Amino acid sequence: MAVDTVREEQAIRRLTDSLVENYTETHSAEQIQTAIGSARQRFDGRPVREFVPILVERIVRRELEPESEVAPAERVATAPATSERPDLTARLRQFPLNNKLALLGGALAVVALLVVVLVVRQPDSAPSAASAPALTTVHGVVGSEKMAFFEDPRVVEALARHGLKAEVEPAGSRQIASIDLANHSFAFPSSAPAAERIQRAHNVATKYTPFASPMAIATFRPIADLLTAAGVVRPGPVPTFDMGRYLELVGRNTEWAHLPDNTTYPVRKNILVSTTDPRTSNSAAMYLAIAGFVANDRAVVQGADAEKRVLPIVSRLFTGQGYAENSSAGPFQEYLTAGMGPTPLVMIYEAQFVEAAVQGQLKPDMVLTYPSPTVLSTHTLVPLDESGDRLGRLLSTDPELQRLAAEHGFRTGDAAQFAQVTAENKVSVPANMIDVVDAPTFETMEHLLDGVTQSYN
Repeated sequence: MAVDTVREEQAIRRLTDSLVENYTETHSAEQIQTAIGSARQRFDGRPVREFVPILVERIVRRELEPESEVAPAERVATAPATSERPDLTARLRQFPLNNKLALLGGALAVVALLVVVLVVRQPDSAPSAASAPALTTVHGVVGSEKMAFFEDPRVVEALARHGLKAEVEPAGSRQIASIDLANHSFAFPSSAPAAERIQRAHNVATKYTPFASPMAIATFRPIADLLTAAGVVRPGPVPTFDMGRYLELVGRNTEWAHLPDNTTYPVRKNILVSTTDPRTSNSAAMYLAIAGFVANDRAVVQGADAEKRVLPIVSRLFTGQGYAENSSAGPFQEYLTAGMGPTPLVMIYEAQFVEAAVQGQLKPDMVLTYPSPTVLSTHTLVPLDESGDRLGRLLSTDPELQRLAAEHGFRTGDAAQFAQVTAENKVSVPANMIDVVDAPTFETMEHLLDGVTQSYN
């Protein structure tokens, strides 16, 4: 299946979920799905697919809205097909034959009506050069947690209005910093250290930080209750995860079954947070930065002595997990679908949890906690040519794109937008991140990650 077809299918699925949610009081899910399928058939055989989901949404919304809510001009635009169009001869007979001026005016009105009908009944015809500017395709590699944002039809449409079409592929942030970017216009990793490496490699001084997301730990209510009794989770409006106490348990190889009065999850495996592979993924590297800070007597790791001191402690956080995926989308998806059995604790970006809440994917017993301390993951776009620079500026300044980023769970320059999204979706998050520490320098992070890699071997 071609990449464009996969993206179209993903966009149609998201569109279906959105319309079912919006119109559930007036239409059944089957009616909405049938309307989407019928609208989509109008574009069968058309080679240009990127705007199909957007056009499908417009058609279906017109069909689902009550007639009283449709503007008169729009009701004209959605007139019946050719076989049901008004008979021109019959319409002309309504005018007196001796009134030439009225006859001419009536004929012109009917012709105008038919032109509108023909234009709107053929939405799949190619737009003229005069009606739509040619789009500049901007290729890039992004962290997997941002794929849903770039595939959102509303984001696609907003960029198109500025003459851009973003074609993106996902990769772990450390992978992005090491792959060949010769044919790309931008790189968009999830951390400042990875972006710094890209800037050095390509001799680029410019960067954009359109949004950010603190690291968090997703868990379940029974697990949170167990860890509260063990002194790891501190309950409150926004629960926190005491990294110091957690490292004590890990240092003693504590198993879930060892926790007192544990009848809800008496599993004979070590208490460990599930992460991605630190050799490729930024979220695991941020977890390493947090653990290293705590293991280094709550100081940022710096210098060979500090690296040697913390490596035995932080390495076991990863080597005890077994297989780990390359990007953060994998473990979080398992958290959403498989429950607490395989993933009782998973390191994620806050944005992933908020986005899942917006999309209605969370279950009542799912809980978001924040490591104490945590690290802020600054999603940094590095432009590699002029079109990449245009994209970076737009994502950082355009109000609509910033609003859509907030709906995908990211914190932007407008804190009120993020607060509104989390309040509407009943996600408890800190308004301001206070207990935040800096990640080590790029060189120190590389040394720590190399040390963890050697531990795997």
